Amino acid sequence: MKNLLIKSLMLFVVFFAGVSFAQQPIKTLIITGQNNHNWQVSHLVIKQILENSGLFTVDFAISPAKGGDMSGFVLDFKPYSLVILDYNGDAWPEETNRRFLDFVQNGGGVVVYHAADNAFVNWPEFNRIIALGGWERRNEKDGPYVYWVDGKLVRDDSPGVGGSHGKQHEYVLNGRNQEHPITKGLPAQWKHASDELYDRMRGPGNIKDMLYTAFSEIDTGGSGREEPLIFTVDYGAARIFHTMLGHAGRTVENSPAMQCTGFQVTLLRGAEWAATGKVTQKVPVDFPTQDNVTMRMNYK
Repeated sequence: MKNLLIKSLMLFVVFFAGVSFAQQPIKTLIITGQNNHNWQVSHLVIKQILENSGLFTVDFAISPAKGGDMSGFVLDFKPYSLVILDYNGDAWPEETNRRFLDFVQNGGGVVVYHAADNAFVNWPEFNRIIALGGWERRNEKDGPYVYWVDGKLVRDDSPGVGGSHGKQHEYVLNGRNQEHPITKGLPAQWKHASDELYDRMRGPGNIKDMLYTAFSEIDTGGSGREEPLIFTVDYGAARIFHTMLGHAGRTVENSPAMQCTGFQVTLLRGAEWAATGKVTQKVPVDFPTQDNVTMRMNYK
């Protein structure tokens, strides 16, 4: 009996020595509250996508309304490994600007989501953090157009407005780096649900890893160029993931661009990489193909 108990205890110890206990959830802050897009939907959907994965726990920093008193919107980034930008509006207080730059420059993880790249046209350091931006009277003074031609990024100093898109439609994402942790194992081409396709974006253009582009068809009101849509940014020690996908719909239940499996999976993988430098997620069996969109109606 004594020998049996000792063997059982040894087996117990060996078993648990081989168990990889779940990592602590990645503490994440979504900054939102002003946007020319439907932030009332987008921030809730992003939270659901992240927390349903079991990898993240999410807090919100919701700003005062446009034109309101921003002086009290002073944020503490220290508790967080990841900041998601879902904000396009009035300037933050200088103290929040300083704290955000400290967070990023000390290696904090950042996700630039969709219209957040419209923000803060007059803040040079922010524009380096996003690499490319649009609208808000951006033009050639804010940096070149950047797009994809013959296997490489082209910087085009031509004059003109920064930021546009045609009508929402389904389109194919074209992979440009299938060895990066975010994209490894994902298809080289996959069809995205109906969404805006940002084009004619301008800025410093300090893209580090070009991950996915898409062709902006003239027939849909686009640029007629292969546009950068998902990439990482070259900004010191920081890990920055920029996705231009994911236009929010009228309601949480009716947001096709965010219900697209491809959007959700690339967001999750980009967010994990930005926070940790690696991606532990497996490629799901329902990931879209070149010919077929797949949707997750309940954000799981």
